[in-house]
Amino acid sequence: MRSRPSINGRGIFSGTGLIITGLTATLLAMIFPIWSYADRSGTGLDVLNAESVSTGYGPLSALDRDFITKVRLAGLWELPAGQQARQKGTTPAVRTAGEHLIEGHTFLDERVRDVAAKLSLTLPNEPTEQQQEWLATLDGAQGVEYDREFANILRLAHGKVFSVVAQVRAGTRNSLVRKLADDANTTVLDHITVLEATGYVDYDALVQDMVADSTPPLTPSPAPPGPTTDPAPAVPVTPPPSTTYTLPPAATSPRPDDTEGS
Repeated sequence: MRSRPSINGRGIFSGTGLIITGLTATLLAMIFPIWSYADRSGTGLDVLNAESVSTGYGPLSALDRDFITKVRLAGLWELPAGQQARQKGTTPAVRTAGEHLIEGHTFLDERVRDVAAKLSLTLPNEPTEQQQEWLATLDGAQGVEYDREFANILRLAHGKVFSVVAQVRAGTRNSLVRKLADDANTTVLDHITVLEATGYVDYDALVQDMVADSTPPLTPSPAPPGPTTDPAPAVPVTPPPSTTYTLPPAATSPRPDDTEGS
C-alpha cells in the first residue's frame, strides 16, 4: 500500500514557506495604505502639481484661480450693494459700511483685473445667481428692514470668503496671488468690522447659516492659461507695488429698538 504524500515537505506549505508567505502579506498590508493615500484625489504634491500651471510669478493652482474668480465676483455685487446702502441706509453706521464696500471693492477690482491680465485669466462679468438673489432682496427692503438685511447678508458673505482668503494666503506659491490675498484679507476684515458696527448683525442666525452652508460649491474658476503638467518651481518674483486706499473710521449706532423708551 502506498503511503500518502506528506505536506510537510519543501515549498509553500513547509514551515519556512508559511513564514515567508506571512511576512509578504504583512508587508503588502503595510504598503497598501501608503500607496492608496498617495493616490487619493486631493492629496500629495503630485496632485497639486497636476492642477497647477507655470507662470512667471510661480505655479498657479486651481485654488488660486478659484480665489481670483471669487474676488472679481465679490466686487460685481458688493459695489452696487454699497452704493445702495449709502442711499437707503437709515443710520450713519449703515451708510458708512456702504462707503467701505464701495472703496474697498473699487480697489480690489482694479487689483484683480490687473492680476488676471498678467496671468492670462478670463474673469466673469456678472454676479452669480445667489448674489443676484441677495441684491434682489436688498432692492425690495426698506427702512430698518433694509438695514438689517444689508448687515446680515453682507456679513454672511464676508464670513464665507474670509476663510478662503486665509487658505490661499497660507498655501499659494504664486507671488501675485499672495499679494492679492494680502489686500483681500485687509479689505474683508475691514468690511466685517464696519458691518458688525451697525448693530444689526444676528450672530446666532449667522452661525446657523455658516454651519448649514459649510461646504459652498466652488465658483467656476478661469481656465488655466497653459499646460497643466510639470509646473516650474516657485520663482521669487516681486510684483510691482500697488496703490493703497484709505478708509473712513467705522461708525457705530445702536439698534433702533435699543433706544426706544429711553
